[in-house]
Amino acid sequence: MTPRQSPGNIIWLETAESTNKTLREGLEHYDNLSVVAAREQTAGRGQGAHTWHSAKGMNLTFSMLFKPTELLAEDMILITCATTLGIRDYLLEKGIEARIKWPNDIWVGERKICGTLIENILDGLRIRLSIIGIGFNLNETDWPADLPNPVSLSNLTGERYEPEAELELLVEKIRRRFAMTDNNDGRSVLQEEFGKNHFRLP
Repeated sequence: MTPRQSPGNIIWLETAESTNKTLREGLEHYDNLSVVAAREQTAGRGQGAHTWHSAKGMNLTFSMLFKPTELLAEDMILITCATTLGIRDYLLEKGIEARIKWPNDIWVGERKICGTLIENILDGLRIRLSIIGIGFNLNETDWPADLPNPVSLSNLTGERYEPEAELELLVEKIRRRFAMTDNNDGRSVLQEEFGKNHFRLP
């Protein structure tokens, strides 16, 4: 059984098939903005049919549950805006300028450091909840040959990072961005900043 926890808790699992799947199968046990993280993810997914590479204990693979108060299906892009801008905020605090590759990958220069997979569940015209899966390259240095352009925070800075501590910092940045979806001013800022910081491949 999935453990219950107070709002905002981060639950670490040694192994999970997929943290998105773990959240989806135990929704009744999790509060708004709860996070499930796995030290090893055996079937992590990227966009489409892609998988997400992450050596055990080296990176951040986690999912966040977001239960918006008043977001319509037509406002779905705000979930992407808040998620990607929160990740960008975290990297800026590390001294790293990042860009958002449409719709929801994070790149530093010409290399990918983070990917997200967002699953929205609707209740009529309203977004009932979102499950936001995030794979962030933290300490990885040994990449499969078939990955075209990966990079990790450790590659960029030459430092090693403690996953639990870094996840707390990253999650806090994302939660602050989600708080901006509660009002029109915040939503406008999210869309404006996203527009300035995202790009599309030709």
